[in-house]
Amino acid sequence: MARTLIKDLREKLNTQVVIQGWIQEIRNLSKVKFIILRDRSGDMQMIAFKGDTEEETFTLIPTLQKESVIEIVGMPKENKESRWGIEVLIKKINLISLAATPLPIDNSDKGLTSLDKRIDHRFLDTRNLKTQAIFKVRSKIVHILTNFFDGQGFTNINTPKMTKIGVESGAELFSVNYFGKPMYLAQSPQVYKQMFVAGGFERVYEIAPVFRAEKSHTMRHLTEFTGVDMEMGFISDYTEVMDFIEMMFIDLLTHLQIEAVTELKMLGIEHTIPAKIPRLTLDDAKKLLSLRGKMYATEEDLDSEGEKLLCEMVKEKYGTEFVFVTHFPWAVKPFYQMKDEKNPNVTLSFDLLFNGVEICSGSQREHRYDVWCAQAQEKGLNPEQMVEYSELFLYGMPPHGGAGFGLDRITQRLLLLDNVREAVLLPRDPERERP
Repeated sequence: MARTLIKDLREKLNTQVVIQGWIQEIRNLSKVKFIILRDRSGDMQMIAFKGDTEEETFTLIPTLQKESVIEIVGMPKENKESRWGIEVLIKKINLISLAATPLPIDNSDKGLTSLDKRIDHRFLDTRNLKTQAIFKVRSKIVHILTNFFDGQGFTNINTPKMTKIGVESGAELFSVNYFGKPMYLAQSPQVYKQMFVAGGFERVYEIAPVFRAEKSHTMRHLTEFTGVDMEMGFISDYTEVMDFIEMMFIDLLTHLQIEAVTELKMLGIEHTIPAKIPRLTLDDAKKLLSLRGKMYATEEDLDSEGEKLLCEMVKEKYGTEFVFVTHFPWAVKPFYQMKDEKNPNVTLSFDLLFNGVEICSGSQREHRYDVWCAQAQEKGLNPEQMVEYSELFLYGMPPHGGAGFGLDRITQRLLLLDNVREAVLLPRDPERERP
């Protein structure tokens, strides 16, 4: 007999089936024994009655341990008193793999094991269906974003993760010994995205690892994260990039409500889909925050407390969990961002905040070679030492812009998780090197 998944048992009522999975719970009584079995599709109560179940199986059940892998031959029956609405009457159990005891973590819904220890034994932690739901939602996010990019004429690219240059902050680079020569783990695919806008694809995206050598110990930072990066050519201005991102997130929330309905319900998550995402300049955002006593200097960026407070105020005023903040100071932004002609002290840039956290940063890029060189020099950089980058602007570069997202943060904020590490299977931070 072929294996039946737990989610399909209702279609097999009163029919003998074979079910395989992990033991989630066992309850032993003298004449009846209960097993809650779990597979990738869900969990279900299985019942063995003395006299109805094979004697060998009935005596085997008390020797089994939680998280053992078993095969059950039985019959699903309707039971309205069960929380599943059905249960499986056990005829026979075949032991496939006996779990050792005690388990190193408590992976039940009531478990109090710390996140660090759960990650140490992540393969056991992810057997919990709610933990699995986080990563099933994450997988669906990738699927939905990929479909959206493809539908909007973007080409997926794969760029090197070992590079000779960094375009953000040199202090954030991990050095690698590359056959006796220094290389660096990529902190951004920025140069390569622009390279292939110039290469004729016009619209490109990548979903891939990004590395930042920051000794950050916050609930939102990682040293290795999954970036969702996009770049689009022939734009009219930076607002066209924001329009695209707005459409993308509306599409993401809309499809998640359909494709991840089971997981979102299990995690108790609901979101209101915005019709439009409000847009505030950084100056306007600071003025709004000053009404709550939160003050900033002229060229100062928002801190995490300010982002959280701003999102709360925007939700009160506009009824949405999202807000764009635009026109960040030139002093705090990379040299390749385009300055505002009306006010060269600020850039045509933006951040997208969601549920109190910045999840996306983007801008219109400077495509004019002479201006690009001047801005690099203004930031203390030498264009002659960035030959491969500067060449992109010599042979026809269209006006373009783009953005970078953190897939981990998007998942964290969508699912209202306290720590970004909960949204990453095997996170890397300044201390964590394993598993």
